[in-house]
Amino acid sequence: MLKVENLKKNFGSFEAVKGISFTVKKGEVLGFLGPNGAGKSTTMRMITGFLPPTSGTAVICGHDISTDAVAAKAAIGYLPESAPSYRAMVVEEYLNFIAQIRGFSGRVAREKVEAVIAKAHLEPVAKKTIETLSKGYRQRTCFAQAIIHDPKVLIMDEPTDGLDPNQKFTVREMIKEMSAEKAIVISTHILEEVDAVCTRAIVIAGGEIKADGTPSALKAMDPSGKLDVVFRNLTNGGNSK
Repeated sequence: MLKVENLKKNFGSFEAVKGISFTVKKGEVLGFLGPNGAGKSTTMRMITGFLPPTSGTAVICGHDISTDAVAAKAAIGYLPESAPSYRAMVVEEYLNFIAQIRGFSGRVAREKVEAVIAKAHLEPVAKKTIETLSKGYRQRTCFAQAIIHDPKVLIMDEPTDGLDPNQKFTVREMIKEMSAEKAIVISTHILEEVDAVCTRAIVIAGGEIKADGTPSALKAMDPSGKLDVVFRNLTNGGNSK
């Protein structure tokens, strides 16, 4: 459902992403792991068409993001980092606005809004303005906008960053509930996210893929069997201290 082909991104002479390739199939939840500055968000922005690649491309459900952007984006749900939204809008109104942007209207739009409010457990705040919400509810509101058109591919950049344990649990449960029917990519530096929701993980550092495998396969890369040790070994030149 998602095929990333040799994506590269240069900012002047700086190589932020150095030729990344991977695929994600229906039913997979891929954790895209790396330290700050590894190239995670840049890669996500290229996949979703928000940032043009220097070279390479991403193909979403058969549509090339570089040459068939409208069809590719129609198949993507995107939750950017820090959950941006129109904070002066009421949750329900905001989601109806997003539904209309996605091409829905009238009864169909209302049904789409009602469905994602239920799925994201937003009923208690549906009539409130986004600026009055807790960070957890704001995150869920933006999660709801990302899935309002029932996309086949879901891209989430740091979906639980800054949330408290209860809020993280809620967001992770929502991800797991829909994972069977979608290809999901979660960009994160939170290692516990892998054990919580991911069926597979890629470790990226310095704009390059350092490892790709199931959580258990990655843990087996070090005698300790600990993902944090493997992560440090892969991302800081083997110095795990």
